[in-house]
Amino acid sequence: MPTPPHGYRRSVRSHLRHPLENLCLVLVILGSFVVWSVCGYEVASAVVERREPDPYAVILLAAPVLIYFLRGQLYAQQRLNGVKISPTQYPEAYQMLLDSCAHHGLPKVPDAYVVLGNGMINAAASGHGFRRFIFIYSDLFEIGGQARNPDALRFIIGHEVGHIAAGHTSYWRVLAISGAQWIPFLGSTLSRSQEYTADNFGYALVPHGSAGAMATLAAGKYLNRSVDVNALADRATTERGFFVWLVNALASHPVLLWRSHALRDRRRPGRLLWRPKDRI
Repeated sequence: MPTPPHGYRRSVRSHLRHPLENLCLVLVILGSFVVWSVCGYEVASAVVERREPDPYAVILLAAPVLIYFLRGQLYAQQRLNGVKISPTQYPEAYQMLLDSCAHHGLPKVPDAYVVLGNGMINAAASGHGFRRFIFIYSDLFEIGGQARNPDALRFIIGHEVGHIAAGHTSYWRVLAISGAQWIPFLGSTLSRSQEYTADNFGYALVPHGSAGAMATLAAGKYLNRSVDVNALADRATTERGFFVWLVNALASHPVLLWRSHALRDRRRPGRLLWRPKDRI
């Protein structure tokens, strides 16, 4: 794989990162600090008063160890149960992985696995130690066959590699934001901004693959070709109400209508809390 030019990765990050992601990250880290301070006070008070501390406080204070072991266990699960994408196993997908890493400026190609989906349409990126990896559920991976929509799979791979390139899979980042997951809306808003960022990476790699990816997330691998993605994006500006707002605000990923709208209208970043509006 060709070595990216000096400074390329940093310039790509700044260009593709959602404009509110860093602000959300700072707020979430501050929220985590508050949560850890409260937990530390609870445990210290319990020791002084010779009583049992709140178990949730103990769990949160043990986050550095728990996160390390959970990430290591996840990586081991993919290595032991998944089919590793390689030059000889799913070579077309492996080339997509190489292309994505070269385009996004990653000097090291992450491990990639296909895992049994059992009907679930999903993919993820993570890491353990200095290693980074992605895994794609088989039901989502199937859309990449020549008889289906290879560019949609290329977008998905670009999206997941984008998470790695943007630093979302760093142990220290995951640890720093772990406490704020207990604060309603805060952690989920950061997560949505990160998903928009990863979508930007996928779109930068293969713009015409985004529609097929959204169609598959909306209706699955068999009905995706019948989905009018523009109709999904159009509804983003008309579906309204408190519960529409609430569902998005609590979600780790942007609701599909808003996400489709952001991928179609590249003049504005994806909306985190307030629905998109038609541009005049």
